[in-house]
Amino acid sequence: MQAIPTAIPEVFVIEPKVFGDDRGFFFESYNRRAMAHFGLDLEFVQDNHSRSARNVLRGMHYQHRHPQGKLVRVISGEVFDVAVDLRRSSNTFGHWVATTLSAENKRMMWIPPGFAHGFLTLSESADFLYKTTDYWHPEDERCLIWNDAQVAIAWPLTGRPQLAAKDSAGLPLDQAEVFP
Repeated sequence: MQAIPTAIPEVFVIEPKVFGDDRGFFFESYNRRAMAHFGLDLEFVQDNHSRSARNVLRGMHYQHRHPQGKLVRVISGEVFDVAVDLRRSSNTFGHWVATTLSAENKRMMWIPPGFAHGFLTLSESADFLYKTTDYWHPEDERCLIWNDAQVAIAWPLTGRPQLAAKDSAGLPLDQAEVFP
């Protein structure tokens, strides 16, 4: 595995070593020792799996009192994956980074606690997996509005995205509960 830095140092893309031949492929999708080598000695407590149709935008989600770190990847299809820094004390507060994750490139992204996270499905459908460092607490769930003008995420949209009601009701950065 190798860690590819992003413009926000705490967020990085992980590229696994893929071993393939005419029979198929093999790769380690998670290795605790390898993650510790990148400075992350993590204990994941929950795995989640979602399927989304083309042009579905999920996000920008976070938990305020129980922040989650997330290791995310796509096992079918392709998404545009985004992390927004919500740590007020950070030099990159309000900044975002993104990468394309797909079944083909097998890349993963690490999103630390203190970030909002979301993605846009680029393919006909996408199966999205993520490991979290804390459990889901529905009462603690928050949503940064996906199209906040201050954050200005450059979503690769073709038309209006499909959104859940909670994602349409997200708050702009200047009204959102953020981290110290």
